[in-house]
Amino acid sequence: METHQNSGAATLERLRRLSADRLHVWLLLLLTFSTGIIDAVGYLGLDRVFTGNMTGNVVLLGMALTGAADLPVLRPALALAFFMIGAAIAGKVLQKSSKEGWCPRTTSNLLIIGLGMTGLAITTAVVDVQDNATLGSVVTSILGLIMGMQAATARGLKVSDLTTVVVTSTITGLAADSSPTGGSNPRWARRTLAIMLILLGALTGAAALAIGLWLGLAISSAITLAVAFTGHLNHRLEPENGFAPLP
Repeated sequence: METHQNSGAATLERLRRLSADRLHVWLLLLLTFSTGIIDAVGYLGLDRVFTGNMTGNVVLLGMALTGAADLPVLRPALALAFFMIGAAIAGKVLQKSSKEGWCPRTTSNLLIIGLGMTGLAITTAVVDVQDNATLGSVVTSILGLIMGMQAATARGLKVSDLTTVVVTSTITGLAADSSPTGGSNPRWARRTLAIMLILLGALTGAAALAIGLWLGLAISSAITLAVAFTGHLNHRLEPENGFAPLP
């Protein structure tokens, strides 16, 4: 009888862990969509700078340093530097946690990111930062910091193929592991969704600019805060965190 109970408890634990892992996948997919919005806002609304996709900024800087096509140098450089600072801050915070996966520090990082975006949305709604070079650089730098924090926080959840800020490796994996190559198509659904969601996010961000710079930031802040709340609630409901399941 005891062996049977232990087996049942182990099965329930595996199911609970699987459910939590699936939730994390969906939450990171939402953040991927949010990144598409933020990068569209930055590139189209703030002088061609990426604040999430740092590969794009590195390429832009390489071309800009040759003087090609009057590409910006300062804002991509600042966004890159602040992205690294944000990633370092979030990574340091998460290193202090003794538990893998979602933890209270994950929630605190995402709350800071969401509230930071909220502050930027309010600022850009009342101040025209697009016609002010200094304010525009400040906004892109803060966005770079925030997105660096997001990337490091997502990395801490250790969900394969979902960095939330870039899908190049995801596209590579989808193609390299596909059926025509003899592969088994692992995680094809999440890979495809990540690619589609960052695309839809970019479409949403570009469309939001027709109303104002603030709208895309507000949408992203709402998504990030919703992700923080949902992930934290799920974490709190786990038995080891004080939730007693019904017998």
